[in-house]
Amino acid sequence: MKLLLLQDVKNLGKKGDVVEASDGYARNFLLPKKLASTATDGAVKAKEKEKLDQAAKKQREIDAAKAFAQVLAAHEIIVKARVGEGGKFFGSITSQDVASALKTQFQHDIDKRKIQLPDSIRSLGTHDVSIRLSTEVTAQVKVKVVALEEKHAH
Repeated sequence: MKLLLLQDVKNLGKKGDVVEASDGYARNFLLPKKLASTATDGAVKAKEKEKLDQAAKKQREIDAAKAFAQVLAAHEIIVKARVGEGGKFFGSITSQDVASALKTQFQHDIDKRKIQLPDSIRSLGTHDVSIRLSTEVTAQVKVKVVALEEKHAH
């Protein structure tokens, strides 16, 4: 019996595949558990269209990520840090700090887990950081750490 898989099935195929299965296996296991449906021409064409739509959407996301990577490469991300007397650093700059700066400066939400710091940043100056924008696109950016100007009350 010709079936269209609705989910991945071990030793048979992946979701969206059209496969041949024995009638008993199909009637007694795959169809009742909604793992597959009969492969009518309409169902197969609809699944192919869905795959094409998903591929086009993924390509649009990759193109948008590449465009944003170019914007990031052309700019520095400025992160302000508290610094004591003599340039002594309080704490360190983390991926969360970089993500907050990205949101403030570029209005773009980036998950802090996608920001890859070599180590936490513990000094003023410019540091190289990689940001994974999608599965295929990684941006190399410059993070400039500057001293936070604190206002002293007199």
